[in-house]
Amino acid sequence: MDKDKIFTIKSDVTHGRGYVYCLQYHIVWCTKYRKKVIVGNIESDVKEHLYRTAEDLDIKILAMETMPDHIHMLIECKPQCRIS
Repeated sequence: MDKDKIFTIKSDVTHGRGYVYCLQYHIVWCTKYRKKVIVGNIESDVKEHLYRTAEDLDIKILAMETMPDHIHMLIECKPQCRIS
């Protein structure tokens, strides 16, 4: 990611029954031995799979950046969602 880029994402606080939350996680995945394999069709397939999985798990992907050897994601989820 470029160091001069700053992402400001307006996130509203969510209210549940008796609690208030705003959970955001910054997740980084690296390929084995940092091999540059996330390119072309693989990149688009990985992004499609991540968006589909996030939708199934009721997770919002606020930002995603793919590099040839790693992926950055900023996600927002409910407290009931286990990050693992």
